[in-house]
Amino acid sequence: MKFGIGQPVRRHEDLRLITGQGRYTDDIVLPGMAQAFVLRSPIAHAKIKRIDAAAARRMPGVLLVATGEDLRADGLGDVPCTVPLVSRDGKPRHDTPRPVLALDRVRHVGQPVALIVAETLASARDAAEAIAVDYEQLPAVTEAKDAIAPGAAQLFDHIPGNIVFDWDNDMGDAKAAQAAFAKATRVVSLDLINNRVVVNSMEPRNAIAEHDAGSGRSTLYTATQGPHFVRDPLAEIVLKLPKDKLRLITPNVGGGFGMKAFVYPEHALVVWASRKIGRPVKWQEDRSEGFVSDNQGRDHATRAELALDNDGRFLGLRVSVLANLGAYLSPFGCFVPTRSTDLVSGLYAIGAIHVNVKGVCTNTVPVCAYRGAGRPEAAYLLERLVDAAARELKLSPDAIRRINFVPPSAMPYTSATKLRIDCGEFEEVMSRCMTAADWSTFPERRAESERDGKLRGIGMATYTERCGGGFPETASIEFKDERAELVMGNQEYGTGLITAYKQLVSDQLGIDADRIDVIMGDTDRTPSGLTGGSRALPVAGAALYEAGRTIIAKGTQLAAHILEVSAQDVTFADGVFSVPGTDLRIDVLALAKAARDPAKLPAGMEPGLDTTHHRVPAAQTYPNGCHIVEVAVDPETGVVAIERYTVVDDFGRTINPLLLEGQVHGGIVQGIGQALLEHAVYDPDSGQLMAGSFMDYAMPRAGDVPAFAFSTHNVPTTANPLGVKGAGEAGAVGAPPAVINAIVDALGRRVDLRHIDMPATPRRVWEALNGVH
Repeated sequence: MKFGIGQPVRRHEDLRLITGQGRYTDDIVLPGMAQAFVLRSPIAHAKIKRIDAAAARRMPGVLLVATGEDLRADGLGDVPCTVPLVSRDGKPRHDTPRPVLALDRVRHVGQPVALIVAETLASARDAAEAIAVDYEQLPAVTEAKDAIAPGAAQLFDHIPGNIVFDWDNDMGDAKAAQAAFAKATRVVSLDLINNRVVVNSMEPRNAIAEHDAGSGRSTLYTATQGPHFVRDPLAEIVLKLPKDKLRLITPNVGGGFGMKAFVYPEHALVVWASRKIGRPVKWQEDRSEGFVSDNQGRDHATRAELALDNDGRFLGLRVSVLANLGAYLSPFGCFVPTRSTDLVSGLYAIGAIHVNVKGVCTNTVPVCAYRGAGRPEAAYLLERLVDAAARELKLSPDAIRRINFVPPSAMPYTSATKLRIDCGEFEEVMSRCMTAADWSTFPERRAESERDGKLRGIGMATYTERCGGGFPETASIEFKDERAELVMGNQEYGTGLITAYKQLVSDQLGIDADRIDVIMGDTDRTPSGLTGGSRALPVAGAALYEAGRTIIAKGTQLAAHILEVSAQDVTFADGVFSVPGTDLRIDVLALAKAARDPAKLPAGMEPGLDTTHHRVPAAQTYPNGCHIVEVAVDPETGVVAIERYTVVDDFGRTINPLLLEGQVHGGIVQGIGQALLEHAVYDPDSGQLMAGSFMDYAMPRAGDVPAFAFSTHNVPTTANPLGVKGAGEAGAVGAPPAVINAIVDALGRRVDLRHIDMPATPRRVWEALNGVH
């Protein structure tokens, strides 16, 4: 089938989007809609002594001006962190109370201070300038290491030393790790910075709310990665409303990357304001607002130590992380730096692992999930450390990995961090990647580059990530008017899910893709779900597949009744129930129509073929792969050019190779962006975001990346019936360590260098080459 599983089908949704027929939140215009503007703190840390909004309220066109006191008087709650965590002393993590609008203190530049609603956005902006806020400026701190130093500015009186949590992995064993290090013949250590990044999705955040006084219900239109995931805590915790009093609709979404999965203050503000003034209220951020209000990513300072024996075998691993959480715990703020530390075992047999993570609050924008959400952090520290160990032991990068890979014969393998990896051929994946990258002939290319005055380096990184687990997903297949509707709880935001889901059902049920509609993004119509963690196909796709199996089983019984034969005589193929050797047949859409007629059903059968399947993931999946990068460095300028990029991945099974490769390409580019270009730099004294626009924050462009050589060596997983492992974040996991490993290899031709931190900007590279610190 041209639309079946395994076919490189172009994205079904693209024609509508590229011809301007998409409908994003900013495209929605409701009758009588007013415009909202959020006044934000220009100071990183200050007490609010007074807010005078009287003049703003009197300005033409102004409908509402609200401060934190107004919202608190109406009973609104704080923006929550919903993830519990217990520190190593047995006590729960601290809370960082985060009001929707600031009350007595602001803790980062960009924190919402007041809401202005007016007839026009210009009027709202003008009124914001008339609000007088008397700030008493306090010392600010932006780096985690500085925040825990004696005498540092304290963000919360109840959080001593700004340490929100001090967590040890209960999956590892500190004593076992200590014993492994005691018997090691070599210990290799590295201090690493995983730089802070700004998500910068193509579509900035937004929210529109309207209120129906008759029913008492509000409707919120906003870009999410799963509407229930935002609606439920927003209603119950922040707005103090029953969930059924708030409907959330997510139209088309222009990129999410984890940033749009959660509740934000602006969601609550527009819902509250629309209920106050009895009119729809719209808020649309501009790019500058996004830099200081969207959840940011990464920002870890890590010390990693690897214990080895004389043969280069890994005996133990110790990791200590300072995670900069920002001014407040974001909804998943304590989850990201702790939960994925179990992946520091990578693809290797490491006897003992101990991890400690300290979560530290600073006067910066809150940090949350960003493409990979802990997986890139784990892969980066491990693969940089493995490369450093290879250099110290004078082993090649592939040799040290071959010594330590978990072999296929050991599967299923339980790591020291209690990950149960069911399958994988890690050495074979690396070997194929080396062959595809022409690893053996690299010395010739290096010599050619050196004749041109360039330093050429090659670097590899392997990775694994944990996908396909977590939250359950529900999928329904419903039949209406000779069509099939797939009702999904998760959300398409540029990943190609609509096409993939259509392919699954078209392949399984034989229904033409043009007769399949995918329904998403409405809490009144769709079930709970979330797109994130590379779990859409392993969990929601598996739910669709199981729903299809149920339809085929029931359809076989019904077809046998209608065709007046035994069910054992009925087969199903290409969308048709038939009796081989006869002309007895009925297609699935015709059967679905017949199934709605009780007169045509056998005794005891419920009407309809509509089926819902709720899938609770039975196990997690472990996609893995190898990235190999070649760089050329200009020693005169420090400019790094990526000359070649090769990747071989194991994704279990490929549903659509075109979509799959697109996901990998996108992830690689984001990883290259972090490795070479992107850095959310804060002034350490004032707390101002110095890289607060595209004038100062460098995003990767087409000219920064080469063509990618991509292939797969798939080993199907047994964790779900499709055999898929997940792919959405893989590129962003493997790219940063591979790029930095290549740069270190290149610079090592000229200077004695063990490490260079991301982003490896021309200045940083030039300074490394010239001994400037």
